[in-house]
Amino acid sequence: MEAKFIWANLASNDLEKTTRFYTDLGFKANGKYKENEGTSFFFGQNKFVINFFTKQRLAKDVNGNITTPTDNEVIFSLSASSKQEVNEWAEKVKSAGGTIFAEPQNYEEGYTLGFADPDGHKFNVLYWPGM
Repeated sequence: MEAKFIWANLASNDLEKTTRFYTDLGFKANGKYKENEGTSFFFGQNKFVINFFTKQRLAKDVNGNITTPTDNEVIFSLSASSKQEVNEWAEKVKSAGGTIFAEPQNYEEGYTLGFADPDGHKFNVLYWPGM
């Protein structure tokens, strides 16, 4: 079997703050959920979808407890076209209210930075020559 699509569903402590953060970073909204239940965005050229739901809504959907991260379980990676673009991401993330947990730096042949959204969901932005 092969899945047609893949997307992510994450918990949000504050949907308004989450929506503002990803909008300020320039991500395109993906549809609408019932008020105070969720928000959703497209990521990258292949339009990977990340949905953000209230903990209560997500817990109901998965029949279990949901939390926002205190440890690392997954990190989403975003590609950049240059070192300068990585640096621009860092400034944009800071001004949007995110947290930089790894300042822009050389990484092997590339250049990277790590950030977390207001709920602690982690991303890295990576410039890799030839990618």
